[in-house]
Amino acid sequence: MTGHPSSHPNQGATSAAPRRIVVAGGGPAAHRFADAMHARGLDGWHVTVLTEEAHLPYDRVALSKALTDSDVDLTLGSASMWDHAALNLKTGERVASIDAAGKTVQTAAGTVYPYDELVVATGSDAARLPIPGAELTHVYRTLEDVWSINKAIADLTAKLGRKVNAVTIGGGLLGLESAAGTEQLGATPIVINGSPWLMNTQLDEGAGQALGRLIEAKGFTVHGGVFPSEVLSDDDGQVTGVLMADGRIIDADIVIVAIGVRPRDELFRAAEGAPQQFQLGQRGGVVISDDCSTEVPGIWAIGEVANFGGMCLGLVAPANTMAEIVADRLHGGDATFPGFDTATKLKLSGVDVASFGDAFARTEHALEIVYADPARGVYQKIVTTDDAKTLLGGIFVGDASPYTSLRPMLGRELAAEPGAYLTAAGGGDAGDEVLEIQLPDDAILCSCNNVSAGTIRDTVNGCGSCDGNAPVQELGELKGCTRAGTSCGSCVPMLKKLLETELTKSGVEVSKALCEHIELSRQELFDAIRVLELTSFEEIMAKYGTGAGCDICKPTIANILASQNSAYVLDAGRGTLQDTNDRALANMQKDGTYSVVPRIAGGEITPKKLGVIAAVAEQYGLYTKITGGQRIDMFGARLEQLPEIWKVLVDAGFESGQAYGKSLRTVKSCVGSTWCRFGVQDSVAMAIALELRYRGLRSPHKLKMGVSGCARECAEARGKDVGVIATADGWNLYVGGNGGATPAHAQLLAKDLDDETLIRYIDRYFMYYIRTADRLQRTARWQEELDGGIKHVEDVVVHDTLGIAADLEAAMAKHVDTYVDEWADTLKDPERLRRFRSFVNAPDQKDDSITFVSDERGQMRPATAEEKARAGQQPVLIGASIPVRATTPGLPDENEV
Repeated sequence: MTGHPSSHPNQGATSAAPRRIVVAGGGPAAHRFADAMHARGLDGWHVTVLTEEAHLPYDRVALSKALTDSDVDLTLGSASMWDHAALNLKTGERVASIDAAGKTVQTAAGTVYPYDELVVATGSDAARLPIPGAELTHVYRTLEDVWSINKAIADLTAKLGRKVNAVTIGGGLLGLESAAGTEQLGATPIVINGSPWLMNTQLDEGAGQALGRLIEAKGFTVHGGVFPSEVLSDDDGQVTGVLMADGRIIDADIVIVAIGVRPRDELFRAAEGAPQQFQLGQRGGVVISDDCSTEVPGIWAIGEVANFGGMCLGLVAPANTMAEIVADRLHGGDATFPGFDTATKLKLSGVDVASFGDAFARTEHALEIVYADPARGVYQKIVTTDDAKTLLGGIFVGDASPYTSLRPMLGRELAAEPGAYLTAAGGGDAGDEVLEIQLPDDAILCSCNNVSAGTIRDTVNGCGSCDGNAPVQELGELKGCTRAGTSCGSCVPMLKKLLETELTKSGVEVSKALCEHIELSRQELFDAIRVLELTSFEEIMAKYGTGAGCDICKPTIANILASQNSAYVLDAGRGTLQDTNDRALANMQKDGTYSVVPRIAGGEITPKKLGVIAAVAEQYGLYTKITGGQRIDMFGARLEQLPEIWKVLVDAGFESGQAYGKSLRTVKSCVGSTWCRFGVQDSVAMAIALELRYRGLRSPHKLKMGVSGCARECAEARGKDVGVIATADGWNLYVGGNGGATPAHAQLLAKDLDDETLIRYIDRYFMYYIRTADRLQRTARWQEELDGGIKHVEDVVVHDTLGIAADLEAAMAKHVDTYVDEWADTLKDPERLRRFRSFVNAPDQKDDSITFVSDERGQMRPATAEEKARAGQQPVLIGASIPVRATTPGLPDENEV
């Protein structure tokens, strides 16, 4: 369809009567259009918005908040906008018909409004079920709908005297939001989904399976792959159940239908006097051109009622873009609609889900880099071109932290190997550090409001819409000026990073608030928790936070609590705060199994203990590998096997190597003076002493150490966070090194130290780092950002210029004195052992999706999807005819989380 310019383009303010714009509809799209017109200037215009609802335009994205809290205010923007003389909002006025020839609309009440330009933003209606009993169901679309559901559940709970069975039909975005809301209202959430897996429009089968596991683990019941055929009720009209197509009856007290939406295009179907027929899409909606105009001059369509490229889409981002385009066109611009952005991110009962770009890898020769842990409900996938360089899309379930950084890079070349961005698989180091610096100006940071990184940078350095072109230094002000982060909010972490980066470049002191829930920095929060001796997440949030916390502050607080005391990390509610691997006390692998990594301090091990590892590997059929950190990793253990394996290992004198934690991993050593003819100090003895001293030490990021017995540096100590190199006169201490995507050599801190002084300086260094570094910040980056760098570290650690050396040493001594091996502790408590089940509701059931085959080197490995298919097993990862690459998350040292 060919677009056309406005029939009466505005030329700015004139002495003539203002041109009349009528907007049919009062949802988010209509509000955004009115706001866009207001922002561009209303001289020469008068805008009338007709909405059938009784409310000011409100945020439908946040409708789930109104389901659980009837008093929440979802009003979009500032209500004062409607006080403008050229803006007229009419509530309770539903447009019933269009007279295209006469250029008027008539409302259901009979009022006629003439227009020069008509913008139709009628949105969509909730789809209904064409089955008997459908009239007894609720839908999930408007404020009145969710208020009705809220009241019905409250009334039924009081009437029945028990928890209400709330059945939601539909396993998509709205359906899961609805089900999560009913759960928060105290009902038992039950989901019926026609597709075999949840959110099948946004997620592939592997991701859908992972989401299903997470949802079911939170108490939801999911019935997938079958459709309802009737809603059952008693003689009084009270719902009693849902009859399924396979004959089953699912008990229900209330049924909510959330199976999708249908464009409200009835105005176009009944329009009178149109000089030509409106073109309607095959599945509804009025067809628009790329300027958002319809076939009829002077009539535009935006939001869910607009059909572009054969699609009508119920997402806020394209609706906002369409609204801006029409406002631009009416002001003489030439903006065009680029197509639908289907990116989605949401949190359901604490479960992260995100999908963007070519999530299903439909692009020819697309490559999928996948990490999956079906048993724990974690799934991460990045889709790239066949050379693994250009980002095409992605899916994240259970851990969606990479989404914020990756979403703006869609269609661009990644700065690192794709696996480096899969946080759950041990990546993540490359992500924020690279993107924060290299994000191009034209990359879209906020897709909901189409705000680029360049716009953010320009606004931070001088907001053109503010008096005096003043720079913007606060996140709230930046959101207000650019609209970035004001819709779904998923871009806010990246927005905050970009703000801080630009302010730092300008020499402005940056706020160090941990997140939107905690105004303190990590360092300030650490000190507050330490001084007040707080021991629980609830205590900390009550004193220093707001809300229920987020994916930033929860694991950070868990890490701080673990750093300050050696209490069992999963007790007292801390388990739900921990990162995924910490919850299983093991590293997850691509096929849903786990790796077992016992500590082998300094790489030294007796033949007897080697025999124990061999026996365990033989008994459980595990793959074995010597790691880069000089220990032995055993792969392929199922979740329920972990306690059995660790029982054998603990009884033999082994303890956890903590390959899963943000903690000390290994202390690598050469053979040293005991055997080597070049060695000048006993590097093995020192490495063992250091590893046993700092084992279990929780920190902002993983820690690695190395000890070399001479200057030949066989242990590669300068590539570690702390490196120790022997000299004829003692030990040289190096700090701040790391490998990974952004390697750094450790820097010399002190020379020719005796054993006691060396350990004292390392105590101070580690504890100063733990107290002052930011979350997930490596020692190298921490040192770089310190004012004074290595000189500042030397002043504090060696010269004690801050007067805190004794305190730092005492804190480390407390850690050493109270250390307890986590696996030994776990095995003592039957309640703790209950965590180690593949299926929460079937403790004795094994995960049948786990299949191994023998490799060409005589060991086992995970079966590929093709090998599973040949064996008649449903594969976990579905790649269709598209090749699948998988990163391995559990190779300790190089690839640990």
